Amino acid sequence: MPSTPSPNRPPSPEGTGPRSLAPDLARGLMLLVIATVHAHMFRQFATGGEVFSLAGTLDVAVTGFMTLFAESRGYPMFAALFGYGLARIHLRRTAEGREWPWVRSLLRGRGRWMIVIGLLHTVLIFHGDVIAVYGLIALLFAGLLRLGDRRLLAHGLVWMSLGSLLYSTAEVALSLSGTQQDVAVEVTPLMDLFIRLGTWPFLAMVMVPISLFPFTVGIWAARRRLLEEPERHLPFLRRVAGFGVPLAVLGAVPQMLVLIRVWAPDPALQVGAKWLHVLSGYAGGFGYAALIALVAVALGDRRGPVVRALAATGQRSMTCYLLQSVAWLVLFMPYTLNLATRLDDAQSVLLGAGVWVATVVVAAIMGRFGVSGPPEAFLRRMAYGRADRGAPESVPVGAEPSDGPTPGAPSADVERTT
Repeated sequence: MPSTPSPNRPPSPEGTGPRSLAPDLARGLMLLVIATVHAHMFRQFATGGEVFSLAGTLDVAVTGFMTLFAESRGYPMFAALFGYGLARIHLRRTAEGREWPWVRSLLRGRGRWMIVIGLLHTVLIFHGDVIAVYGLIALLFAGLLRLGDRRLLAHGLVWMSLGSLLYSTAEVALSLSGTQQDVAVEVTPLMDLFIRLGTWPFLAMVMVPISLFPFTVGIWAARRRLLEEPERHLPFLRRVAGFGVPLAVLGAVPQMLVLIRVWAPDPALQVGAKWLHVLSGYAGGFGYAALIALVAVALGDRRGPVVRALAATGQRSMTCYLLQSVAWLVLFMPYTLNLATRLDDAQSVLLGAGVWVATVVVAAIMGRFGVSGPPEAFLRRMAYGRADRGAPESVPVGAEPSDGPTPGAPSADVERTT
């Protein structure tokens, strides 16, 4: 079992050693999950047709695979990483002697700027933004950082139960209403803008509740430095990976049967299948994070070009997430290249993987030349410039992991200089 320090124990002293690999590697790899899921689903959104085309055996296999291993499995891990990052900020600033009101103001200020970035993302590019969702969590739920472990996880479990049910019910209701609508609507840039603006409040209403449970788990994990010192927690990480990933796959089977049209249950059972899919997705997200931490331990100090590129992607996760959104806009929308009408499910997933590879290359080049992601640099300057006025000029690299979320969270801009 991992060590169980006091919830408010300051982080152990940090040197000038290499930056922890596990958080960056986790974000970099999970952006692949996000890219393929978005591409898989964006084809349907852009065409206004059925959820998936299922044009052949390969499409059915790809849709089944994505349901079992990807959909609703990436965002829990990113939400946990976001909680992990905020907790590290809280612990480090508290260890510096900062009082809670000061730290709370710092975290809430960061949340406000994330909301600004997320709303701009929504208005200009993408209907599925979650940057603002995580900003809302930082703004409204920073107080969770002060709770002891039991109360913290109790809060998380309550939100997990209620939030996942709300989300599942809303998704099934939206899906059923979409299948009953026979009138096709031409998607123009102006219509797309109205859709994005109308979607965001609904998205925030369902995404905040389902993100709070992994957020609290991330806080719990940060208090034990699970990702910064994974070598100290190998048995625990192996159990999380060994149970979490298979449990996620089993829990996704009913939803997979629905999506590949093998099973057509009544609406109540559809909600049940979706609910089980979402609940098991938490186990999958935590299992993936643990598995990636184990990979980081196995890699040790071996940082070849692929590992360095993936870490650079994780350090610039907000930049790469926004670049993915630009790609969906350019590639899929009817008023741009309109590839959605020419691709089947398998091709869409392949294209999503290609978009992810392109962002990895961009991040690797930026990392090679020591260039921070523009959104990360902007967020750091706006959220930390005033708070850190008069503070020391530099903080050792690796002082704490970055706090980027799930799809679209900020990355390695936290308390760090290059």
